[in-house]
Amino acid sequence: MPTLMIQGTTSDAGKSTVVAGLCRALARRGISVAPFKPQNMALNSAVTPEGGEIGRSTALQAVACGIAPHADMNPVLLKPESDRGAQVILDGHVYGHMDAIDYHAFKRQARESVLAAWERLSARFDVIIAEGAGSPAEVNLRQGDIANMGFAEAIDCPVLLVGDIDRGGVFAQLVGTLALLSESERVRTRGFVINRFRGDIALLEPGLDWLAAHTGKPVHGVLPYLQGLLLDAEDGVGLVGREVEAPDLRVVVPALPRISNHTDLDPLRLHPRVALTLVGPDRPIPPADVILLPGSKATASDLAWLRAQGWEAVIRRHLRYGGRVLGICGGFQMLGETIDDPDGLEGRAGSVPGLGLLAMRTRMAAGKQLRNVAGTLLDPPAGEGAPVRGYEIHHGVSEGPALARPLMTLDGRPDGAVSDDGQVLGTYLHGLFDEAGACAALLARLGLTGGTGEDAAVDFAAHRERELDRLADGLEASLDMDAIVALVRG
Repeated sequence: MPTLMIQGTTSDAGKSTVVAGLCRALARRGISVAPFKPQNMALNSAVTPEGGEIGRSTALQAVACGIAPHADMNPVLLKPESDRGAQVILDGHVYGHMDAIDYHAFKRQARESVLAAWERLSARFDVIIAEGAGSPAEVNLRQGDIANMGFAEAIDCPVLLVGDIDRGGVFAQLVGTLALLSESERVRTRGFVINRFRGDIALLEPGLDWLAAHTGKPVHGVLPYLQGLLLDAEDGVGLVGREVEAPDLRVVVPALPRISNHTDLDPLRLHPRVALTLVGPDRPIPPADVILLPGSKATASDLAWLRAQGWEAVIRRHLRYGGRVLGICGGFQMLGETIDDPDGLEGRAGSVPGLGLLAMRTRMAAGKQLRNVAGTLLDPPAGEGAPVRGYEIHHGVSEGPALARPLMTLDGRPDGAVSDDGQVLGTYLHGLFDEAGACAALLARLGLTGGTGEDAAVDFAAHRERELDRLADGLEASLDMDAIVALVRG
């Protein structure tokens, strides 16, 4: 079936962005197109309508195509739990926990799932735009590869190689990667895309001519650096957004070692009156109006890191002076009295004390909750407020008196908790700021007063659509799209 694979010289070369842009550009041409990522390693994930879990960037690419995401689009998702181990998501559901050696042996079985998912997807769409992972030149991972050239060879599809010029050394990236491929893989590589270029293209053209002459392969285009582009990230925690000189609300977030679904923060990055600061390890913790504890793939371990970094004392002092704390998913669990993980679902088995800010206990239980949900904020708590929607991804089940004062209802059931004084709030809902009305209402609960329209909230769904169109416009203007379509159709 017609498939084009986008691979990169490095992680974060721009593969996900190029795939999203191609998907939107092809969809706008009336082509039935879908994204596909055989294997992904990421902590940002999404829930599909049928209840599967896939990488967040692949779900974004489905939005770019104008279709619903599906587990077949990302059959293997690895969610790191430590430097050596990860939770393995196969066909949208938890398969188990493996270290790197065990997973390497598991690749043969994973390959079968990858090829079956691709065949099912190919039966539904006319064109597939596939995305590699990392770099195809990682020679230590070549045996049994299912993420890059191993997949491309198995289905016999052409490959375009993306290099990031913003890092420098782009010609070395492209030529060096090509040199480390096998002969058949070099033949399969049909050309190059250079990403994130700033400056006068005339100064780059001699290099492009040399690259084409040296490799015998065309440069299909040079993509400009799109200033301020903010789309759902695959994994990396960045702080692309507006500069806020005199913010009305300061939100500070610990950059947990296993932070997950930090795309929850994207609407706050864009808010013109909110200053969002992520604080990494061994960095001073700045003054805040709100401390936001994000999701985590290893809640107990990240809580230990939080304590070691001095956050617990800062949070307690913050509350004494009237500040507010919001916990999302794993961050919500940290706010309780204990976190029990008897089966070691998120790391070492055992029980650890929580921060004790909400009267509840959390137990990690087999059978991950995966669902898209919608409901209503309880704002004020006695009545109904703004509509809210998002998704849940968690093992934890929380119980205790704090839950008698929920933050919202989701699909007719209570969710989250609010302390009696209203200073501590928590929820299992990811994407809670994505809806403009919910964003405005939640920020008001957290202390942002006044404002109308974008001064009160950000409509992130509308922003996402604008950014995808801007990205597709950039690709249409900079790439040889006719040549790319011809590649796809053979």
